[in-house]
Amino acid sequence: MSSTEMQGHKAVMIDAEEMRRARQRKMEKTGKWLLPILIMCVAIFMWDRICVWNEIPRYILPRPGEVLATLIEDRGLLFSSLVNTLKITFLSLALAVAGGVGLSVLFTQSKWVEMSFFPFAVVLQVTPIVAIFPLINIYVDNQTTKLLLCAWIVAFFPILSNTTLGLNSVDRNLLDLFKLNGASRWQTLWHLRLPASMPYFLGGLKIAGGLALIGAVVAEFVAGASGQSSGLASRIIEAGYRLNAPRLFAALILISFTGILIFLVLSFISNRILRRWHESALTQER
Repeated sequence: MSSTEMQGHKAVMIDAEEMRRARQRKMEKTGKWLLPILIMCVAIFMWDRICVWNEIPRYILPRPGEVLATLIEDRGLLFSSLVNTLKITFLSLALAVAGGVGLSVLFTQSKWVEMSFFPFAVVLQVTPIVAIFPLINIYVDNQTTKLLLCAWIVAFFPILSNTTLGLNSVDRNLLDLFKLNGASRWQTLWHLRLPASMPYFLGGLKIAGGLALIGAVVAEFVAGASGQSSGLASRIIEAGYRLNAPRLFAALILISFTGILIFLVLSFISNRILRRWHESALTQER
């Protein structure tokens, strides 16, 4: 076999391998969305069949069609409550980002400050919010502030810990390079530490987004038990007292889909920011 024929044979093999990889990537991209949808459809079908086969009363386990009908009929009540929950969620997330990033920058600038105050952040994180809420209820008069503070406590720590880790994980060689060129602390922070910590911060942001929603709902549950909440949790409590299982399931589905949507939006933002330079986003683009 001549060298020309060997090169042609290798080119054909490479083209075949590239086609195989392209087909595999296409199948993975399609399966990433198709398989979860298929599994969800099967689960909903089995849910409906179990209710029919076992003749389960609607106040115990409603059929999916009844839940969907309730979601449409009570959309005014449910979506207005969802808006109240989302206000607390996004406000607490914004405060967690501002406080977490600001405090992590302070920790990076002074190890003494980090050693002094980081344990208190850990204490806030590990203490159950249902144990803290009675104290907040005593010391804070405004109801919105109570819910906001509870949701902030839950969402704050992931931002703080991830951003602090990112700011402290800068390449030592690059730090030495900045020092050799006479860069100030502010210049090193702005041009080196903050860009290097961006993947860590965005990872913490995706975690904090879901936790802010959970914190808002949990705070509403605690406040709703005394009739002080108008969010989705209060609709769930009310539906439970009235044995209105379809509305209860409809509210739960709204909370779940809202959490999924928040995660997808934050993942999209993270990918848009990192896609041109960070390996995690570059891998997703391939």
